Amino acid sequence: MATLSGIVNGSSLDTRVEDYLEDKLQSTADLENLDELLTNVELQRNQLQSQLDDAVKELQEARRIADDRQASLQTRIAEFSQLQESVDERVRMAAASDAPSDAIARLQKPMRQLHNVQLARKYFMLLQDAEGLRKQARSHLPGSPKEALRPYAQLKEMVIRLRSLPGNDDLHLVGHVEKTTEILWDQMKQIMSTELESVLNKKRWPKVDPQSEMDEEWVACVEKLIDLQMPEVLHSTGAVTLLPFEVMARMFVAEFRFHFLGDKPTSSPQSVGTHCFPWLLTTLERWEDFFRDNLGHLLASKFHETPAANRTVYADPACALITAMLPVVRDKIGAVVSETSANPGFLSNLISQTMTLDETIRSRFNYDGGDPENGWAGLSESVLETYFDVWFQAERSFALERFEVIMESRDGRKIDYDYSVPGKMKPTFAAVQITDLLRAVTTKYERLRKVKQKLRFLTDIQLDILDGYHDRLRSSLEAYQSLTSTLGRTIHGVTKEQLAALDGTGALETLCKVIGSSDHIANTLTEWGDEEFYVILWDQLHRRESRQMRPPGSTIASVVGNGDDIKERTVAAVDGGDGNGAIFDETIAAYTNRRKAGEELLAGALAESHSKALRAYTHNVQWTTVGESATPEDDSSALSITPELDEPLSVLKRNLEFLGKALSASSFRRVWRDALDKLQDSLWSSILVRQSFTTLGAAQFAHDCASIFSLVDRFIPNGSAALESLREGLVLLNLPAAAAAAAAEGEGAAAITLKQASDRAFTDNDEARKVLEDLGLVALTPLNARQILQRRVENNENVGW
Repeated sequence: MATLSGIVNGSSLDTRVEDYLEDKLQSTADLENLDELLTNVELQRNQLQSQLDDAVKELQEARRIADDRQASLQTRIAEFSQLQESVDERVRMAAASDAPSDAIARLQKPMRQLHNVQLARKYFMLLQDAEGLRKQARSHLPGSPKEALRPYAQLKEMVIRLRSLPGNDDLHLVGHVEKTTEILWDQMKQIMSTELESVLNKKRWPKVDPQSEMDEEWVACVEKLIDLQMPEVLHSTGAVTLLPFEVMARMFVAEFRFHFLGDKPTSSPQSVGTHCFPWLLTTLERWEDFFRDNLGHLLASKFHETPAANRTVYADPACALITAMLPVVRDKIGAVVSETSANPGFLSNLISQTMTLDETIRSRFNYDGGDPENGWAGLSESVLETYFDVWFQAERSFALERFEVIMESRDGRKIDYDYSVPGKMKPTFAAVQITDLLRAVTTKYERLRKVKQKLRFLTDIQLDILDGYHDRLRSSLEAYQSLTSTLGRTIHGVTKEQLAALDGTGALETLCKVIGSSDHIANTLTEWGDEEFYVILWDQLHRRESRQMRPPGSTIASVVGNGDDIKERTVAAVDGGDGNGAIFDETIAAYTNRRKAGEELLAGALAESHSKALRAYTHNVQWTTVGESATPEDDSSALSITPELDEPLSVLKRNLEFLGKALSASSFRRVWRDALDKLQDSLWSSILVRQSFTTLGAAQFAHDCASIFSLVDRFIPNGSAALESLREGLVLLNLPAAAAAAAAEGEGAAAITLKQASDRAFTDNDEARKVLEDLGLVALTPLNARQILQRRVENNENVGW
């Protein structure tokens, strides 16, 4: 074992062989099988050698094949290179040669000829198809119009396809097929119309009884024409005249042309409103029930559940007749307008009459013109598109001329005392005439459908008139202020006539004219703002302003395109999004401010008038001596009014009477409240707290003031409440000097003597308030009380109090 192991260790056998031997020869017993082992080893070696030989052969065969393939690839590469060189050479030779171009040039003519032949063949086939469809459509008429529509629809579709091809404008075929289609449609309508005309001739139309019924043959012809026209009606965006009604209206159209488009007297432009339009309405009203009774059910069944079902021009036979009659009426209006467009006055009258006709057709027959959402634009629409500016300028000139005439009228400057009942504001004749003028302008444009056109009348006529009149009223107030102020008379000068005009009630009348006119305009515009027309116009402006499509930063004026003054003069609230405004808000505010300014000046004029009248009364009367020799001190009930007060009372009565007739009750009270405040201040400051009074003098002053209170209450119920401070001051001034007199006056808190009241009033403010409270005087303050009590001479004679 040791020897075998040494041999194995000393050899170069593979480690695996060594492991194999150690596995097989583990004991001496294993040596007995050594031969068998060697035999197995030799057998395995031979097998491995055989496999190795086979692998070598396969390797050599693979190398040979690879070499063959490499050689073949090299050969093919060489051949490709030669072919590439050959191709490049031929390309160079072809590029340098003219032969291809010559060949192409020689082929162009035959190719064009071939193309033309192919195109001609297609032309011929299209023409053949078009002619076949035309003949096919004609073959179904007049018996079956629905069947005729099928080939016609195919022909129409062919035209649409040809029109969609690029370069179709150069193809005469397109025009030919399109013309063929139009001629076919006209022929189809003519064939069917001829059938209906023959029926109408047999019935002697229109010499039939409007109360009669159409027979089956008549209704069947109408139905065929509607069937023929159905696709046109359903696919048309505008209103289409129904063929049967067009045929039946031909006699009416012919009669219309005979009377109004010929050389008859009724064809004159002046007869449009007196003969033409009335004839049209009479004809429509006469046959309205006839068509509705006989054909209403037919139209309803034909257009039921179609897009045309809600259009009266298709659903209502009377409206269908109107559609058939409108073209000839439109021709008449166009002829009249072109003949008389140089006469603005006649044009204005014609447009007004046309709009009246439009409104009558809309309201009388519920005619929508094929547009149920927006309604019928009317016959006047086409006239206004061309002649609106001419008409507008004529209306503007007339309105402004009328405004100037009103302003220059002498009667217009007078107050209309009969305009309203007593207690209501009395405007001038001019103010009333101006509102009438504005209302007349409204009637001119209230039936217009375009907002831009309405706004031109509103801003360039009505607002110009309102602004002009407002300027006149403002100028009148400014002129009054210049005449009544020292500075104004110094700067502008004044004439004797101007001063004489302000004497007596002249100044009051001047101001009442402004106040009454301003109030009348403002109230009228306020009433108009609630009318349907102006509410709708306001809503249209407001909705336009609210649209999201309006460019950022733009105003309502820029949206409607009618000038920036719209916002300033009419609808300032629109840009602010105020939906509760009215169209005349800004103008109403301006006139209201003018009325308020006039009322303030009127109150000042009254105060000035009263101050002048009271000048002798406030300066000449001595209240310590007045009436002492004539009247006993304890008999104040026998007192008479101070002579110097007669004129002030007369002036006060005159002013009350005049303003009571000219002003409304509310304005009358507002003005006199301010005027009486100033009168109270005058009597208070110039007499009550300035003069000294004896007991009799105080009684005389109280008696005089009672006359004023009575006069005021006669014209203004409880109006003397504005003089309450003066009344309470007289109560305090007339406190009895002696306790006996006080007891005679009454008992309780009111039985306070002059000395008691003075002692308490001069103690402190709290005590003064208590004495005023005891006397029931709420308008006086402690300071007022002390000032009044000091004016009694009894207090001055008893300084020790």
